[in-house]
Amino acid sequence: MRLMRNLVLSGEILAAHKLRTLLSVTGIVVGVAAVILMVAVGRGAEESILGRIRAMGTNLILVNAGQFQLIAGRQRQMSTVKTLVSSDAQAIANECPSVLVAAPAIGKRLSVRGESENIIANTFVVGMSAEGFQIRTITLAAGRAFDAQESRAAQRIAVLGPTAARNLFGDADPVGRQLRIGRVPFEVIGVAAPKGMDPNGMDQDDLIVVPIETALRRLFNVTYIQTIYVQARSTEALERAEKEIAALLRQRHRLGAKNDDFTIQNQATLLEIERETTRSLTWLIGSVAAISLLVGGVGILAVMLMSVRERTREIGLRRAVGARRRDIRMQFLLESGLLAGLGGVLGVAGGIGAALAVPALGYWQTVLSWPAAAVGFGFSVSLGIVFGIYPAMRAAGLEPIEALRAE
Repeated sequence: MRLMRNLVLSGEILAAHKLRTLLSVTGIVVGVAAVILMVAVGRGAEESILGRIRAMGTNLILVNAGQFQLIAGRQRQMSTVKTLVSSDAQAIANECPSVLVAAPAIGKRLSVRGESENIIANTFVVGMSAEGFQIRTITLAAGRAFDAQESRAAQRIAVLGPTAARNLFGDADPVGRQLRIGRVPFEVIGVAAPKGMDPNGMDQDDLIVVPIETALRRLFNVTYIQTIYVQARSTEALERAEKEIAALLRQRHRLGAKNDDFTIQNQATLLEIERETTRSLTWLIGSVAAISLLVGGVGILAVMLMSVRERTREIGLRRAVGARRRDIRMQFLLESGLLAGLGGVLGVAGGIGAALAVPALGYWQTVLSWPAAAVGFGFSVSLGIVFGIYPAMRAAGLEPIEALRAE
């Protein structure tokens, strides 16, 4: 009962100074809201990147020619290597037990013309075997994909990504129409469904897929490839497949004591790397936002010290009529806790509202984290109590006679 009376009294005191109460909780509100919003943005970025990696394929392993390094957040090939060839992909599919299927690929940005000579697009052209559609989970929104026989025959046919189709043909249906890649004419046989951006920031919809043999002979005039897309038999087989592929390619390329002339990445490793990176970034941003919570705690400390000074005679009178030191201490701790709790509630409401508003306004994807909201609220209340201890001790330490004599 005594606790409830003190709680009601604390609420009345805070309500009597509305402006001061509002100003004192502003820092807490901003801090809690910032923590919730930043964590939501960070988790949204994580989900977006992981979604892009998953969209690249199922149980995917990438075998790239040469060594790659991560520069400015993107993978860069350090040198041109000509040792990876289409037959390596066939050997991987036939000789690696953990591999389901493999597809050779090569790609480059080329100038492409639509049926009108005035329509020119600089588009990423990918030469790929028919198995690549399965491995990369490329589905068709219109038309069809080419098959293995058409690929071996080096047919001049193409499947367009949605962005490339729009750039070259506008709103018209491109299936059955002609385009030119460089000087070579192609027939459009299909349009892929949208896939969005990949982890390197490349638009996966701004591309044209042609048969691998057509690309090697008619477009690039080379015998080597850049990449082999590999699908493992299961997620559990990814690491085993990676080891089998590495051993096979070292044998086929006769490397001996030399370093690998290829780079292998499996999807599980990519997912874990991206997850750890975005998680670290989320914690960093959330920690920076939490600094404003400390500023809010300092604001509560200042307000409570001011309150002790203004209510010195009240404290002396309550002590004179029988209030104990712990009653005074509890009173001021309740007030600081209520201030922080009010700021926490308003901050949670503001943070949730901002996290929901940001994607609605078309800025970033967010994923609301209820644990982050609970931690933000709990931390704000804890800060209020911690920063209220000194003013409460100071109020409880006042002697009745001295307090009653205060002006």
